[in-house]
Formats: sequence, C-alpha cells, structure tokens
Amino acid sequence: MKLPIIAYGDPILRKKASEIEPNHAELDAIISNMFETMYAAHGVGLAAPQVGLSIRLFIVDAKPFAEDQEGLADFKKIFINAQILEENGDKWSFNEGCLSIPDIREDIQRQETIRISYLDEKGNAHEETYSGMAARIIQHEYDHIEGKLFVDKLSPLRKAMLKSKLESISKGFIKVDYKMKFPALKTNSKMGGKKKR
Repeated sequence: MKLPIIAYGDPILRKKASEIEPNHAELDAIISNMFETMYAAHGVGLAAPQVGLSIRLFIVDAKPFAEDQEGLADFKKIFINAQILEENGDKWSFNEGCLSIPDIREDIQRQETIRISYLDEKGNAHEETYSGMAARIIQHEYDHIEGKLFVDKLSPLRKAMLKSKLESISKGFIKVDYKMKFPALKTNSKMGGKKKR
C-alpha cells in the first residue's frame, strides 16, 4: 500500500525516533508499504518518520546508482534501530534531494565512510562499514531517524534563500506525482495541496 509522504514542516520530521523491537506490530507490512511508497516516488531511501511513524527504521535501494559505483545493483537493505558508530574519510559533495522536500536539490558535504550497527528485519544484529554512495544514502536516511534533514547542512545564507520555498512546500504549494501529507493542510493530496505558484 502506498503511503502519503510527510512534507517539510511537520513536527515528526524533527523528532528523534524511538527504538523498536523486531516483533513490532505489523513490522513486515510497514516495511512492505515503505518499499512500495519509495518506488512509487522514485526514491532510493525512505525513513519511517517520512510516512508518519516515529520509529528507528529506514530502507534503502541504491540500484539507480549502480552505473556510478560498483556493488550498488543489489544494495537493497532494511535498517532497524541503526546507530552510526563512526564517520571518517574525506568529505565529498553530492547533489541531494529528499522526498519530503520536493523540488529542492542542494550540494551536501558528507564523510566518505561510515561504520553502522543495526538489526535486519529478522532481528539479526549487524555491524558493517560502507563507503561512497552507499554510505551517503545511509547517512541521509539515518539523519531522518535523528530528526535532521539535509537542508540543515546548508550555510545560514543558503537556508535563508530557501526559506520561502520551504514554507511553500509545507503549505502544499507544490506539485508532485506521489501522495504527500502537508502540515498546513487537513487532507492528503497526490498532486500537492494547491497549484504550484
């Protein structure tokens, strides 16, 4: 089932998500719905807060970047109760976007390599190291469960320049081809709350 994606401005996107148990009620259905929602919106990652659930769960599928980096064709994973243990390596810039913040893309600096611990959907514990695009996608989604957004990494000047555009998104003045829920509106919309200004 495709779920509405929560738009910028909703308080849930700023809340640090709570840990969950692998036997969390309907976890399999939540994960399945998140993948369906992510694919319908042409995303490469989606965190539970983006669909209105303040739990430490995110999914990734880096296949769209398979031509850019080896090993991403089958990089499809589920992260439960993830904790980034270490970030290192040189910072590098990449033009990021977010399904909760449509029509805004910015060059974001992130460190090259991460070490992360997490549970998979079967409750098995993992501790793994990722680099490059895989690390970046994970870092972006991890930020969501920490109540952070990619625009937080921008300079104060750049954030000020984007302020009106971000406010327009929160009010539904945006047109997208997937379902969204806007904090300033009481109803969900597939094409945005109002016509794009």
